[in-house]
Amino acid sequence: MCGCMHSTQDQALHLEGEPNPSAAATSTLAPRTMPRSISISKQLASIKALCKGSDLEKAIATAAMIFRNFSDPDGKLGKATAKNLLQTQFRNFTEGQETKPRYKDLLSELDEHTENKLDFEDFMILLLSITVRSDLLQNIWSVKIMQ
Repeated sequence: MCGCMHSTQDQALHLEGEPNPSAAATSTLAPRTMPRSISISKQLASIKALCKGSDLEKAIATAAMIFRNFSDPDGKLGKATAKNLLQTQFRNFTEGQETKPRYKDLLSELDEHTENKLDFEDFMILLLSITVRSDLLQNIWSVKIMQ
């Protein structure tokens, strides 16, 4: 990215059966000028402000870009798409959580969401809720920092 290193995998995102965002109407979030065949890191590289951005800024921008790529023209994610993203793009955080009551409660809340769609705020809350309950986070906390 602009000569910067980006820790996200440089892979194109594509979900079978998902509508092509370039063929859909323009989102209220941002113009959809980049088709999904372009990798996330290349999409982020086109955002000049992120060239010197911190790792945290790039992480949030990556989540926002993934959300935008898979959201409908109204800037919302269908429940099925959200669950698919959790399974395909967030699996290291969801792995091993399937039988835990708190994880099941989160997915039940997703199923009971009245609109049947998630906006970006709801999506980020879901990601953070899963993260704080994940085994992977516990592994991250146990890593010793080299000084």
